[in-house]
Amino acid sequence: MSISDHQAEHAAPPLEDLNHRTDSATRSLVSRVHLEHGMLRMLVLTVAAFAVFTVLNPSVFLDPLNITNMAVAAPEVGLLAIAVMLAMLTGGIDLSVVAIANGTAITIAGLSAHHPHVGGAGTLLIVVAGFLVGLLGGVINGLLISRVGITPILATLGTMQVFNGLAIVYTGGKTLYGVPAQLTTFGQGTVARVPLLFLVFLLTAVAVAIVLNRTPLGFKLMLQGANGTAARYSGIRPTRVLMATYLMSGALSALAGILIVARNPTASADYGSSYVLLVIVIAILGGTNPSGGFGTVAGVVLATVTLQIVQTGFNIMRLSNYEYAIAQGLILIVTLVIDQMSRRRQATRPRKPSPQEAAQ
Repeated sequence: MSISDHQAEHAAPPLEDLNHRTDSATRSLVSRVHLEHGMLRMLVLTVAAFAVFTVLNPSVFLDPLNITNMAVAAPEVGLLAIAVMLAMLTGGIDLSVVAIANGTAITIAGLSAHHPHVGGAGTLLIVVAGFLVGLLGGVINGLLISRVGITPILATLGTMQVFNGLAIVYTGGKTLYGVPAQLTTFGQGTVARVPLLFLVFLLTAVAVAIVLNRTPLGFKLMLQGANGTAARYSGIRPTRVLMATYLMSGALSALAGILIVARNPTASADYGSSYVLLVIVIAILGGTNPSGGFGTVAGVVLATVTLQIVQTGFNIMRLSNYEYAIAQGLILIVTLVIDQMSRRRQATRPRKPSPQEAAQ
């Protein structure tokens, strides 16, 4: 082989390799386009919902106090929706998120009732104790699903019932009043007119997005939901992935419980009884695949804002909670129908042959 031939061999990659790289780049671009399309759809829905209720009752809906109230109410629901999204990414679900949040809130309110004059470090200890109770709920879910092997929907349905029962026994079915003054002050605080609770929600969402998109755990979690068999052959241990998933779900639910008592200094076993359906709707509306493998935190955040706008708009129009519940169910069904139709269209499209198949 001459020197010129040797240089040419190293200077220009084989045509097959070049085609393979081009095909990979094209597939990556198409994936990004699909993602951007979903985010664009969610953004359009958010803007449309805001515009509709602005037109229907601009004087009330655009009132700064109403906007602030929406920003204060959305975080607790948004955190619970992100927790459900994490479970869905692995192909499971967590029905106990609201019960865990209530357990955290009740722990904080109960300890505050026994130590009414606590402050400073004492307040921090009470909040940490409440958070650990919620985290324990996530640990229990993780052990039942990852170690014992119980189906997620059955495991979390069972723990939801247990956690709710324990909360009722502890409170006697009554509402607990009073939390540390520092926590209430934090719940009412703002930065540049943005409620601190909403900032906590956004910062937490960013942190979860970084974990999902920039860490090995995020990759393993996505692969576990997309193809569990492939995940095992890749050396991924599903027990660890599932344990980490439900641990994070418990932590997010516990944080939601802290925000609940910070916003409203009361706690009860039946708080947010309609939240379970709501957070599932938000997770799916935000683009999470219920079968696992795909979802975006940004989509869940936008879906949270959208449904908070819809709920506020319904209240302004003096529509009942039952009508809003009907709207939630319809939104869930319509979203699932649209996603299913989209998958069927993609499945019926002729598959483009790979470079290797085309060469043969």
